[in-house]
Amino acid sequence: MTQPLKIDFVSDIACPWCAIGLSSLQLALTRLGDAVDAQIAVHPFELNPDMTPGGEAIVDYLGKKYGRTPEQIAETQAMIRERGESVGFEFGPRSYVYNTFDAHRLLHWAGIEGKQLPLKQALLRAYHGEGKDPSDPAVLIEAARSVGLDADKASAVLESGDYAQEVRAEERQYQQMGIQSVPSIIFNGRYLVTGGQPVEAFEQIVQQVLAEA
Repeated sequence: MTQPLKIDFVSDIACPWCAIGLSSLQLALTRLGDAVDAQIAVHPFELNPDMTPGGEAIVDYLGKKYGRTPEQIAETQAMIRERGESVGFEFGPRSYVYNTFDAHRLLHWAGIEGKQLPLKQALLRAYHGEGKDPSDPAVLIEAARSVGLDADKASAVLESGDYAQEVRAEERQYQQMGIQSVPSIIFNGRYLVTGGQPVEAFEQIVQQVLAEA
Protein backbone atom coordinates (compact mmCIF):
# COMPACT_ATOMS: atom_id res chain seq x y z
CA MET A 1 0.00 0.00 0.00
CA THR A 2 1.32 3.42 -0.95
CA GLN A 3 1.38 5.90 1.94
CA PRO A 4 1.37 9.68 1.52
CA LEU A 5 4.22 11.64 3.07
CA LYS A 6 4.51 15.40 3.44
CA ILE A 7 8.07 16.70 3.53
CA ASP A 8 8.96 20.32 4.31
CA PHE A 9 12.54 21.02 3.27
CA VAL A 10 13.86 24.20 4.91
CA SER A 11 17.08 25.26 3.20
CA ASP A 12 19.17 27.85 1.43
CA ILE A 13 20.65 27.71 -2.06
CA ALA A 14 23.93 28.93 -0.56
CA CYS A 15 24.19 25.80 1.63
CA PRO A 16 26.19 22.88 0.17
CA TRP A 17 24.76 20.47 2.74
CA CYS A 18 21.29 21.36 1.47
CA ALA A 19 22.30 20.16 -2.00
CA ILE A 20 23.66 16.95 -0.48
CA GLY A 21 20.64 16.49 1.77
CA LEU A 22 18.09 16.96 -1.00
CA SER A 23 19.89 14.55 -3.33
CA SER A 24 20.24 12.00 -0.52
CA LEU A 25 16.57 12.31 0.44
CA GLN A 26 15.43 11.84 -3.15
CA LEU A 27 17.61 8.75 -3.54
CA ALA A 28 16.06 7.32 -0.37
CA LEU A 29 12.57 7.97 -1.71
CA THR A 30 13.50 6.29 -4.99
CA ARG A 31 14.68 3.21 -3.10
CA LEU A 32 11.37 3.05 -1.24
CA GLY A 33 9.51 3.04 -4.55
CA ASP A 34 5.73 2.55 -4.41
CA ALA A 35 5.74 2.34 -0.62
CA VAL A 36 5.60 6.13 -0.37
CA ASP A 37 3.98 9.01 -2.24
CA ALA A 38 6.13 11.93 -1.07
CA GLN A 39 5.30 15.59 -1.65
CA ILE A 40 8.31 17.84 -1.07
CA ALA A 41 7.83 21.57 -0.42
CA VAL A 42 10.90 23.78 -0.08
CA HIS A 43 10.97 26.70 2.34
CA PRO A 44 13.33 29.67 2.67
CA PHE A 45 16.24 30.13 5.03
CA GLU A 46 19.02 32.67 4.48
CA LEU A 47 22.54 31.90 5.66
CA ASN A 48 23.77 35.29 4.44
CA PRO A 49 20.83 37.72 4.82
CA ASP A 50 23.11 40.76 5.13
CA MET A 51 25.37 39.87 2.21
CA THR A 52 26.22 42.88 0.07
CA PRO A 53 25.64 42.97 -3.71
CA GLY A 54 28.41 41.17 -5.56
CA GLY A 55 28.90 38.67 -2.76
CA GLU A 56 32.03 37.91 -0.76
CA ALA A 57 34.93 35.54 -1.29
CA ILE A 58 34.26 32.22 0.45
CA VAL A 59 37.68 32.22 2.11
CA ASP A 60 37.05 35.66 3.62
CA TYR A 61 33.46 34.89 4.59
CA LEU A 62 34.15 31.55 6.30
CA GLY A 63 37.31 32.91 7.87
CA LYS A 64 35.38 35.72 9.56
CA LYS A 65 32.28 33.68 10.43
CA TYR A 66 33.91 30.49 11.71
CA GLY A 67 37.58 31.40 12.17
CA ARG A 68 38.70 28.84 9.59
CA THR A 69 41.99 28.99 7.74
CA PRO A 70 42.17 28.68 3.93
CA GLU A 71 43.62 25.19 4.41
CA GLN A 72 40.72 24.12 6.63
CA ILE A 73 38.24 25.53 4.12
CA ALA A 74 39.90 23.61 1.28
CA GLU A 75 39.73 20.38 3.31
CA THR A 76 36.05 20.90 4.06
CA GLN A 77 35.25 21.62 0.42
CA ALA A 78 37.06 18.45 -0.66
CA MET A 79 34.99 16.45 1.82
CA ILE A 80 31.80 18.10 0.59
CA ARG A 81 32.67 17.22 -3.02
CA GLU A 82 33.19 13.60 -1.98
CA ARG A 83 29.86 13.47 -0.15
CA GLY A 84 28.17 15.06 -3.15
CA GLU A 85 29.58 12.45 -5.51
CA SER A 86 28.22 9.68 -3.29
CA VAL A 87 24.66 10.93 -3.86
CA GLY A 88 25.04 12.00 -7.49
CA PHE A 89 25.55 15.74 -6.96
CA GLU A 90 28.61 17.21 -8.65
CA PHE A 91 30.19 20.21 -6.95
CA GLY A 92 32.20 22.56 -9.11
CA PRO A 93 34.41 25.50 -8.18
CA ARG A 94 32.70 28.03 -5.91
CA SER A 95 34.74 31.04 -4.88
CA TYR A 96 32.04 33.43 -3.66
CA VAL A 97 28.95 33.43 -1.44
CA TYR A 98 25.94 35.55 -2.35
CA ASN A 99 22.64 36.88 -1.10
CA THR A 100 19.80 34.49 -2.02
CA PHE A 101 16.66 36.47 -1.15
CA ASP A 102 15.56 37.00 -4.77
CA ALA A 103 16.08 33.30 -5.44
CA HIS A 104 13.73 32.50 -2.56
CA ARG A 105 11.15 34.90 -4.01
CA LEU A 106 11.39 33.13 -7.34
CA LEU A 107 11.03 29.75 -5.63
CA HIS A 108 7.87 30.95 -3.91
CA TRP A 109 6.43 31.90 -7.30
CA ALA A 110 7.57 28.58 -8.77
CA GLY A 111 5.58 26.82 -6.04
CA ILE A 112 2.43 28.57 -7.27
CA GLU A 113 3.32 27.46 -10.80
CA GLY A 114 3.90 23.84 -9.71
CA LYS A 115 7.64 23.87 -10.53
CA GLN A 116 9.20 24.58 -7.16
CA LEU A 117 11.28 21.45 -6.66
CA PRO A 118 12.72 21.42 -10.20
CA LEU A 119 13.68 25.09 -9.84
CA LYS A 120 15.30 24.42 -6.47
CA GLN A 121 17.40 21.67 -8.05
CA ALA A 122 18.33 23.90 -10.99
CA LEU A 123 19.44 26.70 -8.67
CA LEU A 124 21.51 24.34 -6.53
CA ARG A 125 23.24 23.07 -9.67
CA ALA A 126 23.78 26.60 -11.00
CA TYR A 127 25.50 27.76 -7.82
CA HIS A 128 27.20 24.68 -6.40
CA GLY A 129 27.84 22.92 -9.69
CA GLU A 130 28.65 25.81 -12.01
CA GLY A 131 29.67 28.59 -9.62
CA LYS A 132 27.03 30.99 -10.94
CA ASP A 133 25.73 33.95 -8.93
CA PRO A 134 22.21 33.15 -7.58
CA SER A 135 21.61 36.83 -6.91
CA ASP A 136 22.01 37.64 -10.62
CA PRO A 137 18.59 38.00 -12.31
CA ALA A 138 19.96 36.52 -15.53
CA VAL A 139 21.04 33.36 -13.69
CA LEU A 140 17.66 33.08 -11.97
CA ILE A 141 15.70 33.61 -15.18
CA GLU A 142 17.78 31.02 -17.05
CA ALA A 143 17.21 28.50 -14.24
CA ALA A 144 13.47 29.18 -14.43
CA ARG A 145 13.47 28.75 -18.21
CA SER A 146 15.41 25.48 -17.91
CA VAL A 147 12.61 23.85 -15.88
CA GLY A 148 9.78 25.03 -18.13
CA LEU A 149 8.78 28.23 -16.35
CA ASP A 150 7.93 31.34 -18.35
CA ALA A 151 11.05 33.51 -18.52
CA ASP A 152 9.11 36.75 -18.96
CA LYS A 153 6.98 36.00 -15.90
CA ALA A 154 10.08 35.11 -13.91
CA SER A 155 11.66 38.42 -14.92
CA ALA A 156 8.52 40.28 -13.89
CA VAL A 157 8.58 38.64 -10.46
CA LEU A 158 12.20 39.64 -9.92
CA GLU A 159 11.69 43.21 -11.10
CA SER A 160 8.53 43.76 -9.06
CA GLY A 161 9.68 42.57 -5.65
CA ASP A 162 6.70 40.20 -5.51
CA TYR A 163 6.50 37.61 -2.71
CA ALA A 164 9.02 39.42 -0.49
CA GLN A 165 6.53 39.56 2.39
CA GLU A 166 5.62 35.90 1.96
CA VAL A 167 9.27 34.83 2.05
CA ARG A 168 9.99 36.96 5.13
CA ALA A 169 6.94 35.51 6.88
CA GLU A 170 8.07 31.94 6.17
CA GLU A 171 11.58 32.69 7.37
CA ARG A 172 10.20 34.07 10.64
CA GLN A 173 7.88 31.09 11.03
CA TYR A 174 10.71 28.57 10.91
CA GLN A 175 13.00 30.69 13.07
CA GLN A 176 10.25 30.83 15.68
CA MET A 177 10.04 27.05 15.50
CA GLY A 178 13.67 26.98 16.59
CA ILE A 179 15.30 26.16 13.27
CA GLN A 180 18.77 27.70 13.22
CA SER A 181 20.61 25.52 10.71
CA VAL A 182 19.87 23.91 7.37
CA PRO A 183 18.87 21.67 5.88
CA SER A 184 16.05 21.06 8.32
CA ILE A 185 13.57 18.48 7.09
CA ILE A 186 10.14 18.06 8.67
CA PHE A 187 8.20 14.86 7.95
CA ASN A 188 4.39 14.98 8.20
CA GLY A 189 4.62 18.19 10.21
CA ARG A 190 5.90 16.28 13.25
CA TYR A 191 9.36 14.77 12.82
CA LEU A 192 12.38 17.07 12.42
CA VAL A 193 15.68 15.85 10.96
CA THR A 194 18.65 18.12 10.34
CA GLY A 195 21.72 17.90 8.16
CA GLY A 196 22.75 16.19 4.96
CA GLN A 197 22.03 12.67 6.17
CA PRO A 198 23.21 9.56 4.27
CA VAL A 199 20.71 7.85 1.98
CA GLU A 200 20.36 4.89 4.36
CA ALA A 201 19.53 7.22 7.25
CA PHE A 202 16.79 8.97 5.29
CA GLU A 203 15.41 5.62 4.19
CA GLN A 204 15.16 4.43 7.80
CA ILE A 205 13.63 7.72 8.93
CA VAL A 206 10.94 7.61 6.25
CA GLN A 207 10.12 4.00 7.07
CA GLN A 208 9.78 4.89 10.75
CA VAL A 209 7.55 7.87 10.00
CA LEU A 210 5.32 5.76 7.76
CA ALA A 211 5.11 3.03 10.40
CA GLU A 212 3.93 5.54 12.99
CA ALA A 213 1.49 7.31 10.68
